[in-house]
Amino acid sequence: MSDPLDFTGKRVLIVGGSSGIGNGMAQAFHGRGAEVHVWGTRPGAADYADEDGSDLTGLHYTQVDVSDPSQIENAPDYDSLDVLVCCQGAVEYRRAEFEREGWDRVLAVNLSSIMDCARKYRTALAEAKGSLIAVSSTAAFHATVGNPAYGASKAGAVALVRNLAAAFAEEGIRVNGIAPGFVATKMTKVTTDHPKRLEGALAKIPLHRMGEPSELAGAALFLASPLSSYILGQTIVVDGGLTLS
Repeated sequence: MSDPLDFTGKRVLIVGGSSGIGNGMAQAFHGRGAEVHVWGTRPGAADYADEDGSDLTGLHYTQVDVSDPSQIENAPDYDSLDVLVCCQGAVEYRRAEFEREGWDRVLAVNLSSIMDCARKYRTALAEAKGSLIAVSSTAAFHATVGNPAYGASKAGAVALVRNLAAAFAEEGIRVNGIAPGFVATKMTKVTTDHPKRLEGALAKIPLHRMGEPSELAGAALFLASPLSSYILGQTIVVDGGLTLS
């Protein structure tokens, strides 16, 4: 029997794959034989050499700022695309999301750009009968005090998964999502760099630990593989039990 998690000969694009959760997913697909392309905001792959949680070895890098729709539109095209993972994310602190500028930026990155990417690569995904995976957050399911745009955008991403799944299914494209909980990345340093905050965050997680990007990567491999061939429009929560209470 063939290995359902063998992606040899498959082309994968990870938007936001330059670091953090997206980079963990990119390396997981690469380790399974895929040709992996990643997008990031810095000019070149070398600019991530000193970034914690970033390994661009063996990956094809392109600079794209997804807050700008024109950059998405002008990004490389593919005749066929087996997997598109939208793992881009932004958050604004110090109540900046209550202001229009902060609100717009977070919504542009966390929600609008997912639709822009889906629109751009719909034909390529249909050609491959591929899979689109949108990474949201458990913030979609509870209040995020001080970050209204982040919470609203992630809830919107969950809804968008369901709508795109229904719209694209007849073309052979499966659309699903992943909602990570508390994972150690540069976006969570506002908590991890403060022992008291970290202690409080871990106390809410039944497994009493943070998640690792590799654990989110496992969910992405599953959703992109034949193992999930009858799963459509679902967002899998990967949070160590955070949302159980």
